[in-house]
Amino acid sequence: MSNETYRRFDPWRTSPLKEESRKQIVKSHYFNVDQVSLSSPQAGTFERYVLQGNNGDAVGVLAMTDDGLIPLVEQYRIPTHRWTLEIPGGHAAEQGEKPLDIAVRKLREEAGYTADHLVQFARFIDTPSFSAQHTALFFATGLHPADRSDFGPETPRPDVRLYTLDQAYEMAVNGTIVDAKTLIAILRLHSAPDHQLDQ
Repeated sequence: MSNETYRRFDPWRTSPLKEESRKQIVKSHYFNVDQVSLSSPQAGTFERYVLQGNNGDAVGVLAMTDDGLIPLVEQYRIPTHRWTLEIPGGHAAEQGEKPLDIAVRKLREEAGYTADHLVQFARFIDTPSFSAQHTALFFATGLHPADRSDFGPETPRPDVRLYTLDQAYEMAVNGTIVDAKTLIAILRLHSAPDHQLDQ
């Protein structure tokens, strides 16, 4: 590879495609789906389907107890017909609910904790090949037990398991944990010196 073709990465450089039209074909509480017509000199006209998050970012909460344990929630996931271990997370319950408010609510509802400190430490695009949905990750410390809520019909009352960071990291690298937000959060925490995600 020649250094002569090297350029700095620019995520906002000019698009190689022209958007010709866009039509919403699905609308739901969590997401909408747009049918988009695009064109380029090389490919001509073609169509794609784009998932748009409805009501803002999804949220994940990586929490740590004072004795260094991370609560992970057992969830049954219908699309994959399997159980997962996940950090608490979810979407806005109503339009205008801010990511920090979602984080507070989900930590309480799913894991059964409130937190003295919550700070956002990452934000990522879930599946950029077909979705514009982002997830914001929060780190929660100063935890206090709180009443949990009942869940929906998929997992009415999921179990919460507590793991050390080393245990969670081992499950992340050996394939036990497969949920993307949980993998990103645990790997990020494992790489952070002294668990300082808020600096």
